[in-house]
Amino acid sequence: MLFNSFEFIFLFLPIVLIGYYAISKITVNSLLANLWLLLASLTFYGWNTWSNVILILSSILINFAIGMAMEKLKQRKALLILGIFFNIFLLCYYKYTDFLLSNINAAFHTDFNLLHIILPIGISFFTFQQIAFLVDTYKREISEYNLLSYSIFVSFFPQLIAGPIVHHKEMMPQFKSSKSAQVSWFNISKGVFVFNMGLAKKIIIADTFGKIASRGYAHTALLDTGESWITSLAYSTQLYFDFSGYSDMAIGLGLLFNIQLPNNFWSPYKSTSIKEFWRRWHMTLSRFLKDYIYIPLGGNRVSTSRTHINLLLTFLIGGFWHGAGWTFIFWGFLHGAGLVLHSMFQKTEIKLPTSLSILLTFLFVNITWIFFRAENWNDALNVVQSMFGLSHAHNDFSLIYQFYDVPIWCIGLILLFVNNSTQFSNKYTINWRFALFTIFLILINLIFLNSDIKQEFLYFDF
Repeated sequence: MLFNSFEFIFLFLPIVLIGYYAISKITVNSLLANLWLLLASLTFYGWNTWSNVILILSSILINFAIGMAMEKLKQRKALLILGIFFNIFLLCYYKYTDFLLSNINAAFHTDFNLLHIILPIGISFFTFQQIAFLVDTYKREISEYNLLSYSIFVSFFPQLIAGPIVHHKEMMPQFKSSKSAQVSWFNISKGVFVFNMGLAKKIIIADTFGKIASRGYAHTALLDTGESWITSLAYSTQLYFDFSGYSDMAIGLGLLFNIQLPNNFWSPYKSTSIKEFWRRWHMTLSRFLKDYIYIPLGGNRVSTSRTHINLLLTFLIGGFWHGAGWTFIFWGFLHGAGLVLHSMFQKTEIKLPTSLSILLTFLFVNITWIFFRAENWNDALNVVQSMFGLSHAHNDFSLIYQFYDVPIWCIGLILLFVNNSTQFSNKYTINWRFALFTIFLILINLIFLNSDIKQEFLYFDF
């Protein structure tokens, strides 16, 4: 079920929301309300494929049992290793089996049949969340265990499919709080406002630029230099507004239930370095990579060369987490290498003008997104070579007419000079200005919900 669908907005969400507060009003504690929320989340997850519910419930029960066992038994490290192995095995089976088999076939000239396993949506996100839970349990950073709260923490439908990746310590106490089950008109009105901001980013901006990016990447061998730049910039725009739009919608939905989800974006294309970019882009993933991969590897507490290796390993893992393909691994390598070069450049104490730093950082990110988006190496190389005039496409293919239909430079100005959605939402108050703006967003979203450009969220594929 998609957030940008009529069945979600006008059927599922109203029923869940009304049921949640109705149950809360007639019961003494939040137990039944939370049970309702859990059932709603499982219904959301299994809407199209009910076998997914068995998968996520099994994952929840096994991880919770391992966490409880670590609290009571002495074999804590062995249990942690077992839990991490279980989660990685689960993720690898569904996400990487065919990738590994195809590479074995290519390397050793074997003929293993691919399994064509359908990837359960959201598995990358809830797997990382549960690994973090096990590690923090091992560190004795969890003081209380409750299976219902834990189950909602993992399966909470606003952030289940594509994040943000949340910590148990910032979520589980909220589900146990009696305040979560009390109607807050401020949170509800703000949640509607934030949700519609995210929905507008997705269906108006991301999906529009997605048409251009899809057309370009479907014909990479035919692109001239200008069209290659249009294609790459269109995808950079689509990906940001698609994923940040989803995160805004998740945060807005959380507010409807008095749940505060963490911010996931902070104007990343304004970054003056690749290091700053990863502090602003997919912030909860960056936090996970830092806390549970980079620091355990030694972080920057080791020699300079080891620190550089740790950065590369962290982003190679981050790249592979995004997708089962060598282009994703190479994308991760490029960002790891970029961070290594940035750390070396910092030691020179050379100061670049802010505008130049932003431009160079964005150009690097924009070019690396090509490997993130392209279906294969040839497509990626076709776009990169064409961008720098190394190919000679002469044909009647054209993206230019689509380019002028969309104010791409206006979007660039918005990204650089206009407050982001979090800054807007932080200023939210119940007054006529925000009421009018919310009504405007709702009306324009309804128009675009009926359009023929609506697409799935990009991160559903990861």
